[in-house]
Amino acid sequence: MLKGFFHVPKAVNEPVKSYAPNSPEKAAVLAAYKEMWNSKIEVPLYIGSEQIKTGNTRNMTAPHDHKHVVGTYHLAEKSHIEKAIANALESKEQWANLAWEQRAAIFLKAAELIAGPYRAKINAATMIAQSKNIFQAEIDASCELIDFLRYNVEFMTQIYNDQPKSDSSVWNRLEYRPLEGFVYAITPFNFTAIAANLPASAAMMGNVVVWKPSDSQVFSAKVIIDVFKEAGLPDGVINVVFGDAQMISETVFASRDFAGIHFTGSTHVFKDIWKNIGNNIHHYKTYPRIVGETGGKDFIVAHPSANVKQVVTGIVRGAFEFQGQKCSAASRAYIPQSLWPAVKEQLTKDVQSLKMGSPEDFGNFITAVIHEGSFDKLASYIDQAKKDADAEVILGGNYDKSVGYFIEPTVIVTTNPKYTTMETELFGPVITIYVYEDAKWAETLKLVDGTSEYALTGAIFSQNRYAIAEATEALKNAAGNFYINDKPTGAVVGMQPFGGARASGTNDKAGSALNLLRWASPRTIKETFVTPEDYRYPFLGE
Repeated sequence: MLKGFFHVPKAVNEPVKSYAPNSPEKAAVLAAYKEMWNSKIEVPLYIGSEQIKTGNTRNMTAPHDHKHVVGTYHLAEKSHIEKAIANALESKEQWANLAWEQRAAIFLKAAELIAGPYRAKINAATMIAQSKNIFQAEIDASCELIDFLRYNVEFMTQIYNDQPKSDSSVWNRLEYRPLEGFVYAITPFNFTAIAANLPASAAMMGNVVVWKPSDSQVFSAKVIIDVFKEAGLPDGVINVVFGDAQMISETVFASRDFAGIHFTGSTHVFKDIWKNIGNNIHHYKTYPRIVGETGGKDFIVAHPSANVKQVVTGIVRGAFEFQGQKCSAASRAYIPQSLWPAVKEQLTKDVQSLKMGSPEDFGNFITAVIHEGSFDKLASYIDQAKKDADAEVILGGNYDKSVGYFIEPTVIVTTNPKYTTMETELFGPVITIYVYEDAKWAETLKLVDGTSEYALTGAIFSQNRYAIAEATEALKNAAGNFYINDKPTGAVVGMQPFGGARASGTNDKAGSALNLLRWASPRTIKETFVTPEDYRYPFLGE
């Protein structure tokens, strides 16, 4: 084994490329998009050294052109999940015993592969599979994923470097062991970076993983798998399975060696997972780590002193980027009466200027929502708002799924601060606005805090420092990521650790050392240099 106190390359955030007209990155990603669009891939299960094709397959299609098939993926049976668990456990000892700098090198190489030769491919795959425009794909699949990999290596070294005090008579050490067993990663469709980070962060700390990507993200997950393989990740460290979520989870939770779950998805599913783990608690070798980031009903609150254009830009970007399919997306806003006419005028201009269509056309700000289930849900809420006396659809409100799952950016104004779309997470390009009386600023802050079960992100806009201070205190439990004079989305790894509480998750802050600590089990080692040879203490003397 190598000897030395090794220093990893200093983590820096990956610059976001512009994709301006005639830029080389635009040409590269469009070429990759065209090639991937016009070919079909087949994605097997990845269990140990095997790539298993079960013969039971599903099609992968693009949300903005749902009749166009870009590939198929194979579905696992229970026996495959049991095999994945067994392979993970077989790989555990060798992986856990591998020196930390060897693990770090794998993920640092993965970051460089994404920054260079895989950049266009992983962005194009995300544009196709998740209907992200190029900017949303770039900041997610490339930049955020690169940042996760680089910063997590740095955070890992910071954790290992955190050691207890010693003196001349005793040397105290903390060893950060991986968890005893395996980690289960369940990842969402909406962020390619999250899909990679959830299994990778646990693996980086020496854990072995069974990873189930979202059915709607398998196409870009395949690129992640290819990158990890080329970076040198050993077989069996991250085993990848697809299929019935309930069957996979029940099989995982039935294992005595289940040691933790890294989850991003819906609140309802996460609560069911927690319950199932609790019901099985007497069966496990250890208390499983439960880490989850779930839903949000994220807010924007404007103070009467706020800058109108800043508020409107925060609404448009916060609510409509990636069709509002971010757990951090702004979906409720509180605007003072004195600003509302100007906000409404500017908001109307901006929303009506948004173009919608395929992400292959860089002029489109809006593309499609992820699948028909999401489309139908959003359409039903929009239709209901058109009927309700206490709500009015002032912008958008149209939808069409004949070619792709397209929902217009929609703005609802309500006279009822507890209207259903002020409380319910919709996960689409719909924001509901409540106009409050200027004199009721403090009352409105209480309303914001008490309206939703979630507490993920939120933003306030104000030029009044007293109002900013008041809102920051009043809303301290309403958002795990709180933004002042900015939209409530776009947390950057290493700068804004991300996560919320209440029904929004365990707030273990992805993009920080706090998350990595959850995948380590510290062992204290005390070594005494001169060991006592008589049990008698001085107080026992005459």
